[in-house]
Amino acid sequence: MQRDEIEEYVGRCQQLIESSPQMDEENTKVKLVQPFLELLGWDLYSTEVALEYTIPMASGSTHVDYALLVGDSPVVFVEAKPVRATLSDDEVRQLRSYMRQELDVDWGILTNGQSFEVLTKNRNENGGEEVSVVQFELDDLTENPGVLELLTKESIRSGKSDEVAEQVAQTNRAITALQDNEDGVTDAVTEAVESEVGELTIDLEEQAREFVQGLVSVLREQRQFVSDKPQEEVEEEPDEADDSSEELNAKRSRIAGKIARSEIEGDGDSRVAVFPTKESGLPFLKENEAWGFVRVGSEFDYVAMYVTGDVREIKYVARVADVVDPDAAELLREPMDYKDGAKIDDGKKVITFEPGSLYELEDPIPFESKYPQGLRYTTLEKLRTAETTDDVL
Repeated sequence: MQRDEIEEYVGRCQQLIESSPQMDEENTKVKLVQPFLELLGWDLYSTEVALEYTIPMASGSTHVDYALLVGDSPVVFVEAKPVRATLSDDEVRQLRSYMRQELDVDWGILTNGQSFEVLTKNRNENGGEEVSVVQFELDDLTENPGVLELLTKESIRSGKSDEVAEQVAQTNRAITALQDNEDGVTDAVTEAVESEVGELTIDLEEQAREFVQGLVSVLREQRQFVSDKPQEEVEEEPDEADDSSEELNAKRSRIAGKIARSEIEGDGDSRVAVFPTKESGLPFLKENEAWGFVRVGSEFDYVAMYVTGDVREIKYVARVADVVDPDAAELLREPMDYKDGAKIDDGKKVITFEPGSLYELEDPIPFESKYPQGLRYTTLEKLRTAETTDDVL
């Protein structure tokens, strides 16, 4: 599968969705879902793809939109919803129930053409229970095409998909463990270094914490396409709002103007926290002169924002004033009214900016091959002089 094929598919689907955002289910299947299956290598005009596949149930029978077969046996079930619909927990549970009826079906895909959730049977734990391992958006595929390798016909048939799923599960477990026990791991690293070299003149605990946070970022990059949420949260929490829902427009803009990176004042060694955001997160940034609902482990002087999707640039910068609880942030709206409001939980903060310090960059930093999947740190000097994101990260 070539990258240009993926980009062509994404571009074509984006145009169709933009021109028909209320597309019904049948058109979604024909115009978006079936080309997706073809992109994965499945031949729609052969016996390896069955439409409206009959599934025997205790109370009779039902149908799944597509069954992908190897020989005579279905191995993947695909359930499609209209573009205008948001994928729900009920639909995930429905797909799980379908997979449960067929012993050979280890994989399930739920999609509305622009959001995708992939399920697999966890053979090593929970007695083969169907679990969600991958969530991604159509827009994500141009930056992280590797997710499709999990679902290609060749990977499914060869068993490579099972290996990738286990690697993803291991990475998820490691990320969750490091995040849940950041303080404990930080203390362990600090003690290990002190036992080897003795006391140092630097703040060893801060360096150890940054190491742990950096390790999480590296694991996320390795995993790339997987949702940041642990598997348990993906299964139990309600779906979060995303870019497919109604747009949230900024009620005001507190951006002070544009600034060239070379004109940003401050010590070149000053620490800069780089955060990613979808375009749907920009109203929060602009109207509050703040960034929110994030975990931070150490101090920094500036915030820089990388905008994902079609933008793919580090585009905004601001000087930090304080880090506060969401309830103390004096936001223009209630926290839950924002697109990312569902992400608020214990320990998440809002970073407020110094008044008049939020600027859009005249010379934004373009994506090359690296981008922040979560919080990353750099220096003001690197931010000033970078040619691409690779120079910053």
